[in-house]
Amino acid sequence: MFRELREDIRAVFDRDPAARSFWEVLTCYPGIHALIMHRLAHWLWGHRLRWMGRFTAHLSRMLTGIEIHPGATIGRRFFVDHGMGVVIGETAVIGDDVTLYHGVTLGGTSWNKGKRHPTLENGVVIGAGAKVLGPIIISAGAKVGSNAVVTKAIPAGATAVGNPARILDNTEQGRQRQAQAEKMGFSAYAVGRDQDDPLAKAIHGLLDHAAETDRRLASLVKELEAQGVKCDKDVQQADSFDPQYLSKIVD
Repeated sequence: MFRELREDIRAVFDRDPAARSFWEVLTCYPGIHALIMHRLAHWLWGHRLRWMGRFTAHLSRMLTGIEIHPGATIGRRFFVDHGMGVVIGETAVIGDDVTLYHGVTLGGTSWNKGKRHPTLENGVVIGAGAKVLGPIIISAGAKVGSNAVVTKAIPAGATAVGNPARILDNTEQGRQRQAQAEKMGFSAYAVGRDQDDPLAKAIHGLLDHAAETDRRLASLVKELEAQGVKCDKDVQQADSFDPQYLSKIVD
């Protein structure tokens, strides 16, 4: 137990630059407190002391703002940063070296018994406010961006953002950028400067194309009119097209 605690505290130093001392982490980090109490609650739950397990988890929730069902399985070096509002369901399975930020929900989508919560494999990072729902697998090294809503499995090493969550660029160039980012330090909140919602990117591309088409048509009409060809006869005037305004709406 004490060996696991030392590993958990070292994991905080690896992933939180604000951590200054062993004593500070042990006494002031609610994620560590919640993890210690969960290990006790999970032991009680596994020895069929269900009420005591639930009551221990309830006390942990009151003290830390982090709700972990005692039936949830959590691996080594698990880190919850800030922690307030985190909810982890009964059948959730979390691997080693996983990081969750505040407001994360590992929830279910069914009232049926059995496996109904997500499985997070080793090295997964879930950004602030993200919701991962259902008995899906978030494969090793995957990242979920802040406020994403994930209801489908995510492959290893991929990054998902948006609502509903969509997989970002997983090409060789994208992997090289990610590797370089990891050399420079931990990617906080599982987001980066190039991780816009793919749907928003597609809409912006369409708007850019429409704006360019509109510009070319206006140029063509101007040239025809210069040649004496009237182009506005029996043509209904359309509303003005403002791509900048539409882009702001998309953002």
